Amino acid sequence: MTHSSIMVDVGKWPIFTLLSPQEIASIRKACVFGTSANEAIYITHSDEVFVFGLNCSNCLGTGDNQSTIVPKKLEALCGKKISSLSYGSGPHVVLYGEVYAWGHNGYSQLGNGTTNQGITPVQVCTNLLIKKVVEVACGSHHSMALSMDGDLYAWGYNNCGQVGSGSTANQPTPRRVSNCLQGKIVVGIACGQTSSMAVVNNGEVYGWGYNGNGQLGLGNNGNQLTPCRVAALHSVCVLQIACGYAHTLALTDEGLLYAWGANTYGQLGTGNKSNQLSPVQIMMEKERVVEIAACHSAHTSAAKTQSGQVYMWGQCRGQSVTFPHLTHFACTDDVFACFATPAVMWRLLSVEHEDFLTVAESLKKEFDSPETSDLKFRVDGKYIHVHKAVLKIRCEHFRTMFQSYWNEDMKEVIEIDQFSYPVYRAFLEYLYTDSVDLPPEDAIGLLDLATSYCENRLKKLCQHIIKRGITVENAFSLLSAAVRYDAEDLEEFCFKFCVNHLTEVTQTTAFWQMDGPLLKEFIAKASKCGAFKN
Repeated sequence: MTHSSIMVDVGKWPIFTLLSPQEIASIRKACVFGTSANEAIYITHSDEVFVFGLNCSNCLGTGDNQSTIVPKKLEALCGKKISSLSYGSGPHVVLYGEVYAWGHNGYSQLGNGTTNQGITPVQVCTNLLIKKVVEVACGSHHSMALSMDGDLYAWGYNNCGQVGSGSTANQPTPRRVSNCLQGKIVVGIACGQTSSMAVVNNGEVYGWGYNGNGQLGLGNNGNQLTPCRVAALHSVCVLQIACGYAHTLALTDEGLLYAWGANTYGQLGTGNKSNQLSPVQIMMEKERVVEIAACHSAHTSAAKTQSGQVYMWGQCRGQSVTFPHLTHFACTDDVFACFATPAVMWRLLSVEHEDFLTVAESLKKEFDSPETSDLKFRVDGKYIHVHKAVLKIRCEHFRTMFQSYWNEDMKEVIEIDQFSYPVYRAFLEYLYTDSVDLPPEDAIGLLDLATSYCENRLKKLCQHIIKRGITVENAFSLLSAAVRYDAEDLEEFCFKFCVNHLTEVTQTTAFWQMDGPLLKEFIAKASKCGAFKN
């Protein structure tokens, strides 16, 4: 069976419109990041890594500080089986299969022991070479990596204790976070701007770093230089943690959702804008929650429920939404694409390939297919294979035609003599695909057909094709057709084009072949708008 793919939706992530359809089809994973969502990285099915965009603070890792609208390959990362990535506000980027980092490094957030900007990806070696890293997380200027055996490492900016070392000195290389986490197996991590959170395998939650808005959930607003357990969650088992700019979300194994921290934009979903120093349960009247989403660069929150409903709250395109709002989205990623500021991805987006065809794709595939058709049209001696059921569902003209008292219903072949083969084929294909691919001259014939079959959307599509294809040579033919098929908007468009290019169009064959009444009407109308003035 044909592989159908869900491609990166360029309508939601506009930066990807810079890529060709072939490049978009090659994407397996992608991430939009940066202070204004102006940078992007993607990984192809053949495990090649490409970047493009503004390149603020060398965050594209291309070895120079040049922006690029053409994707550039990062050779050092190709074939590395990248599983995920995270990014800071500088921005700096940290990713893993193997752990590499590049970009802004003013606070040693790249973990290479220097504060020199990282213009290309460099492997983060200290303490991590012998570890299999399974997750990375970045705050504004600090980074964390979680190993498969549950050890957590942190490095970078530490002004509020977010590295968890017990001091406020910046940490130039990865250092194991211990203290209260000593002997614990960490299974999940997240970073706010200047705070850090971790979940351990028994469902306990720990926080450290900046706490001025209560984002550590400890019941106070004092910063913590080492991990502290969120005692208020002692009676529940947390599975997933997510951090916004200065707020935190936690999801339990029973699908309950808790929120705490900053609430200036309603990002806690409590119905008000008061900060919460301790976890508060939200969405209690809704069904079980299965996924939560937040991003340290935004004040937006999102959640997905068991039946697939997606809710959003917090800062949504500048508005403060203080209560979880049901959206029409299918995934939490779309909330960030359409409503977060900046519109960055909260995770590396997987573009899954599926082994099935959608209804629309199946229909397209079966157009003019002799194997499955139950009806043929013969036009200019050529056959077009179709399905009565599809024609009846898609077109009122055929629904009427195939009523039992019409003799066409009994036929296996229907002769068409009033339209040409390209025109009739394009019409039938439109019923299967919703699109038209015809030159302007043939679109005139299709416009005639659409008019006689009362297909108004098709009529508009034909008018678009004709407008896009108008030239000095065909302008009068198109004008005549627009008049003949009562397409007023198109007639006005063609008339203006003819007036604007009057000298050239009056020298074309089509002009002198125009019938008398129409020619007189054109001259009268053109003179009224001053076309013949010196």
